[in-house]
Amino acid sequence: MDTYGRLPYDARMSQSAATSRLEARISPDLHALLKRAAELQGRTVTDFVVASVQRAAQDAIENAQLLRLSAADQERFVSALLAPPEPAPALERAFARRRTLIADA
Repeated sequence: MDTYGRLPYDARMSQSAATSRLEARISPDLHALLKRAAELQGRTVTDFVVASVQRAAQDAIENAQLLRLSAADQERFVSALLAPPEPAPALERAFARRRTLIADA
């Protein structure tokens, strides 16, 4: 089916401009604060909020993925690295089997 002229919206536009909407109700004081901060950076309020939220989300994910150890746990970890325990018999057998397989290859 042919169309006549260019329509204001078509499937190609939806693919290139795919966005999601986020709405929030904020106080007038917070809106003024965000507006002032955006102006200082030469951005729109929307651009400022999106950039700030993205940075905060990345920080939250990074912090959640960090492994935090207490001082005692840190000492135990370093001690295990510096003076590892003797290997268990099963590990000794596995290494011996590996050496045999590599030598036969």
